[in-house]
Amino acid sequence: MRITVFRRLMADEFGTARSETLAKDHVLSGLGGRTVDQALEAGLPVKEIWQQVCNEFEVPAERR
Repeated sequence: MRITVFRRLMADEFGTARSETLAKDHVLSGLGGRTVDQALEAGLPVKEIWQQVCNEFEVPAERR
């Protein structure tokens, strides 16, 4: 998964402003206590990050 696709999925799911805030501020334990932005900077696989976001926010399976 490309980062541009990931960002689009985030915006579609949470709205543009909220997705940017979540990526910057929300710490996910499944990402080793990192935010989405920190996980991307650390080089974690984008698909893994998306899966953790989906788990944390209970995104329905049809939108994962």
